[in-house]
Amino acid sequence: MLNWRDPKNPLAGGAERVTEAYLRGLMERGHEVAWFANAFDGAPEEEEIDGLQVARGGGKFTSWRAARRWVRKQEKFDLIIDQHHGLPWYAPWWGRTRCVAYIHEVLGPIWDSFYPWPVSTFGRWQERWTHWAYRRTHFWTASSFTRDQLKKHGVRQISIIPYGVDTQALEHLDEKPLKEPLRLVAVSRLAPNKRVDHALQAVDSLRGQGVDTRLVIVGSGSEEGMLRALAEQLGLVECVEFTGAIDEEEKNRRLREAHFLVHTSVREGWGLNVIEANAMGTPACVYPVPGLVESTWHDRTGLVTETESARSLARALHRALEQPDDYQRHRHEALDRARGMHWDRVLPQACDQLEAWARE
Repeated sequence: MLNWRDPKNPLAGGAERVTEAYLRGLMERGHEVAWFANAFDGAPEEEEIDGLQVARGGGKFTSWRAARRWVRKQEKFDLIIDQHHGLPWYAPWWGRTRCVAYIHEVLGPIWDSFYPWPVSTFGRWQERWTHWAYRRTHFWTASSFTRDQLKKHGVRQISIIPYGVDTQALEHLDEKPLKEPLRLVAVSRLAPNKRVDHALQAVDSLRGQGVDTRLVIVGSGSEEGMLRALAEQLGLVECVEFTGAIDEEEKNRRLREAHFLVHTSVREGWGLNVIEANAMGTPACVYPVPGLVESTWHDRTGLVTETESARSLARALHRALEQPDDYQRHRHEALDRARGMHWDRVLPQACDQLEAWARE
């Protein structure tokens, strides 16, 4: 597996959790697996993480060369998985074995969140060009939107393999009436493309309408200072809590206590934290963007806002407060869906497919 980050990288997120689950699923079947990732400060070039071999080298634009050198020193692999995050590893041209491409999302507008013009425009262009260059390589994704975008960029073969979650769904829903104070939680890396500031603005809008609203922000990242300053500017210090990074048990507790998970990202490959919230009996209220409209079924497992704006988010949550019976229906359907998306159910299909590609 070629992926920018490994589980110990400080910037590791949902993509790395999913990647690790697939690799450990293969390990449990008796296969030998390795993970090559970018180097980062303080990390050794090679180590084992609970039996998983991890190697590192290079940076954002050079790690593909380090990966090529490392792979050619190893016994020949049966399959190389080239995971794209805006930039590829070019493995079909140097891997000397079977190769599949793995992608969570076509970045598209996410380039604009991180880079100014003209870098963002160049990023979009090279991403489209890369997909065209990879058009004969079999791609694998979990999102039907990503599949359709890849087809537009010329890719010929794309398989859908669903994501799973580690979170064990509740056996029974506890009592959680939808009433004030409205409790919201955002679980995210605090990065520009996640737009967590929209959640703060929605809280400000709801409180302006007289709705007692609380928000817990779980996660850390480069935008934390800006978000804390915005909360202070809006007068929300007393009703917004920043937890930083927390363990899974504490995260599940926070998800279980909340009335809604709010997700305001520019675009997602899927939105794992939506299903994790559902497993805790908590619906999500999300923006109408790729990935999130697949992980949240509107008016079934949660709510999809009309537009990508804090005002629209506040409006959807305010309407939900006026329809508490619908909220309980959403909770039940969200929990039922989450039960079917645990890794125990997802991994067998994924591992079967990876083994088939390795044998082709």
